[in-house]
Amino acid sequence: MPMVSKVNLARKFGLFRESWKPKIVGELNGSYVKVAKLKGEFVWHHHKKEDELFLVTKGRLTIRLRGRPDIHLRRGEFVIIPKGVEHKPVAEEEVQLVLMEPKTTVNTGNVRNVRTTQAEWI
Repeated sequence: MPMVSKVNLARKFGLFRESWKPKIVGELNGSYVKVAKLKGEFVWHHHKKEDELFLVTKGRLTIRLRGRPDIHLRRGEFVIIPKGVEHKPVAEEEVQLVLMEPKTTVNTGNVRNVRTTQAEWI
C-alpha cells in the first residue's frame, strides 16, 4: 500500500537557507511539488515543454513577462506560467513559494548558467 503522509511547509522551509535552489517535497502525477526561497532577480527564461505553478506562501513576488504586464503575487496567490512564455521572477524581499512542475523541468528552462541546479529531496 502506498505511503500517505502530510507535509509541514514551515518545517520544510526551516531546513534550508539558500535562495533559488528548489527542494522537492512531494510527487504528484509525474510532477514534483517543490519549495523554494527567492531573493533578488532570476534570469529570463522559458520552458519549452512544461507549465509552471508558482504559489506564494510568504512575501511578494513579481514575475516579469516579456512583452506583457508584470504579475504581482502576494501570500496565498498563485500563477501558472504556460510553456513557452518567457519570464523572470523578481523578489525584492525574501519570498517562500511552492512550485508544481513536471519532473523534467530545469529551474532555468532554456538557459544554462550558474543558477541552473538539480532539485533535491528534503
